[in-house]
Amino acid sequence: MPSVPSAPGAGGHWERYDPWAAPGAPAPGALPAPGGPLPAVRRRGRSRGALVAGALLLTLVAGAIGGGVGAYIERNGGVVDVALPQAPAEDRPRDPGSVAGIAEAALPGVVTFHVKGGGKEGTGTGFVLDRRGHILTNNHVVEAAASGGDISVTFSGGATAEAEIVGRDSGYDLAVVRVSGVRGLRPLRLGNSDSVRVGDPVVAIGAPYDLAGTVTSGIISAKERPITAGGGKDGGSDVSYVDAIQTDAPINPGNSGGPLMDMEGRVIGINSAIRAADDETGLGASQGGSIGLGFAIPVNQGKRVAEELINTGRATHPVIGVTLDMRFTGDGAKVGADDGDRPAVTPDGPGDKAGIKPGDVITAVNGARVHNGEELIVKIRAHRPGDRLELTLKRDGRERTLRLTLGSASDEE
Repeated sequence: MPSVPSAPGAGGHWERYDPWAAPGAPAPGALPAPGGPLPAVRRRGRSRGALVAGALLLTLVAGAIGGGVGAYIERNGGVVDVALPQAPAEDRPRDPGSVAGIAEAALPGVVTFHVKGGGKEGTGTGFVLDRRGHILTNNHVVEAAASGGDISVTFSGGATAEAEIVGRDSGYDLAVVRVSGVRGLRPLRLGNSDSVRVGDPVVAIGAPYDLAGTVTSGIISAKERPITAGGGKDGGSDVSYVDAIQTDAPINPGNSGGPLMDMEGRVIGINSAIRAADDETGLGASQGGSIGLGFAIPVNQGKRVAEELINTGRATHPVIGVTLDMRFTGDGAKVGADDGDRPAVTPDGPGDKAGIKPGDVITAVNGARVHNGEELIVKIRAHRPGDRLELTLKRDGRERTLRLTLGSASDEE
C-alpha cells in the first residue's frame, strides 16, 4: 500500500514549513542533523519592513499634528486665554489749567436749552450768571418762545427746570432767562475780553446737534472781526451786529449761547455764529458743520447787556445819531441825505453836536478802518453809551477828524 503524506500540523514536513525562509533553509525549530554545522541566524525581512512603515506613518501623523498645533498657535496666540497688559484705573486730579481741568470745573455751570414755540423748536446752550437763577444765552436760541412757548433747561447732572425770559435784545443777539427753585447753581466766572490776544488757547462748551456737554478747544484766531448775523429770509432773527472774537475751536449748531473760555476757566465770549463751507449768504446759527470759523460775542459786551436786561428788561445801544446810506458801494460808511421830514443827522444828537453833515463818508473809528455801513454799526456797538470816540471822515474830497460822545437808544426805539 502506498504511503500518504502527513497533513499540516500532524507532524512531518508540512509542520515545519516556513514560507519566508530561504530555499533549503531548515524550518523553524528544526534541529540540525547530528554532527552537522549550526545554521547562520538571519533577520526576517517582514519585521524590518513593518518597522520602517510604522516609523514613516508615525512621522507623518506627528507632522500633521504639529502643523495643526502650530497654525492654531499662530492664529490664536496659544492654547490658553489671552490676557493683555493694562494700566490700573486712576483717579488722579487734572491740572486746573488743562482742558480737562477747565471742563470739569465749568460743566456744572453750562446748560442745554430745548425751546418750543410758534411752530418751531430747537436746542442751544447757555451758562449760569448768578445764584439767583439768571442764565445768559443768544436771543436766537429762545426767540421762538418769546411770544408764548416752552423753554426747558437741562443741567450737566441731568436735572431739568422750566425757564422764563427776563429780557432779550436782537441787535446784540443776547438774552437772559431765569430758572426758579434750582439749588446748587454754579455760576461761571467772567473774564475780560479786552485782555485776550490772537493765538491764546481757548475752550468752547456747548450742545452741538443736541450733544450736551461737548467740549472742544482751539485758539483765538482774530479779534474785532465785524460780523452780522440773522435777518434771514424765513423771518428769523433781526440782524445782529457783533465785533466778534474769531476762534478755530469747533463750534456747530447747538453751541449757540455757550461759553468760550480762557485757560484760567473764565468766560471771554459767548459762542454765536459760524461760517460753513456751504454758506454763501453770510453768518448764522443754523449753518452746516464747523470748518474752524467760529465767532463769539466778547464777554465785555455780553456782561453789559446782561446787566441791563436783568435790571431793566431791555438793553441800550450806543448811537451817533445819523442815518446811513446802506446802498453806498464806495469805501467807508456814508451818511445819507435828508428825506423830507426825516433829517439824516438827528438835530442836537451826538453826530450833530460833533459836526457831522449829510453826505459825509466815515472811514475810521478810533483809527480802525471801516469799509461799509455795517462795519461802522459794529464798531459803534462795541462801545457803551457815553464813550468818547474819534471819527475820521471825508467831506468834499478832504479828510477831517471829529470827536463824538455816544448817545443811547434801546432796541425798541
